[in-house]
Amino acid sequence: MLTGYHVAVIGGDARQIEIIRRLNKWNATVYIAGFDQLNESFTEAIDLDFDSKQVEKLDAIILPIAGTDDEGKIEGIFSNQLIQLSEDWLKKTPEHCLIFTGITKPFLVNIAAKVDRTLIPLMDRDDVAIYNSIPTVEGTILLVIQHTDITIHGSKVIVLGLGRVGMGLARTFSNLGADVSVGVRSSQNIARVYEMGLTPIDMNEMQKANMECDILLNTVPHLVVDASVIKQLPAHALIIDLASKPGGTDFQFADKRGIKAMLAPGLPGIVAPKTAGRIIADVVYRLLLEQQGKETEDE
Repeated sequence: MLTGYHVAVIGGDARQIEIIRRLNKWNATVYIAGFDQLNESFTEAIDLDFDSKQVEKLDAIILPIAGTDDEGKIEGIFSNQLIQLSEDWLKKTPEHCLIFTGITKPFLVNIAAKVDRTLIPLMDRDDVAIYNSIPTVEGTILLVIQHTDITIHGSKVIVLGLGRVGMGLARTFSNLGADVSVGVRSSQNIARVYEMGLTPIDMNEMQKANMECDILLNTVPHLVVDASVIKQLPAHALIIDLASKPGGTDFQFADKRGIKAMLAPGLPGIVAPKTAGRIIADVVYRLLLEQQGKETEDE
């Protein structure tokens, strides 16, 4: 339980709704900002007043997955109000206050360092990424079904990258009966793909590789699906880029060739926001209790 903890949830999307619910369930005192247009009301949550002394009680701040922009603005789909995170405001938080974000950007890193607060980018954690790969893979299957006129079974699929998401994609599409090849760079991962019973593609020599496929799934966050790759794809091929913006695909060239290509980061928050919110909340819960344990040991 989080009795006695004070947590602020600022901005975000449907994932934050589940986070707020679970924090309330764990008996934390929850402050919210950026939810004024949400139809659902949280009777046990308190509206966060940035000018009040509430900030002096906060044990944790939970930001959206995107964190802030380069000027400190926090976006939320349930509000039109401008929320600006400032160094002066963060400075008023207790020294032990944890700042949770999905990803980090220079602004957030800089002000957290200036006020000496711990910044935790949740998407960098293996546990969050592995849990998140489940709704990501399911969402990818949904997109493939919606945007192709063939079955996954019997189709030729190429997955680029064998990280947490790539591993799940390769395994799942293979289990659905697809002929799966996986693009990797290291000799260790080439061996891993072979051990999985799939076909490895050496991404160090992609110009020489046969990249013809029905479905191309990219998880690599820099340009890998370039003109040389797209030229090999048949007209009916579908490219789904799951890497963070701007992705790893030359979308302009794909469009020029008439190849359907889409950037689809953040699928967990779109196809399964409740599950994605639960994943984040559970990790935050564990980290807060771990911090309490460390502070107890230090006393």
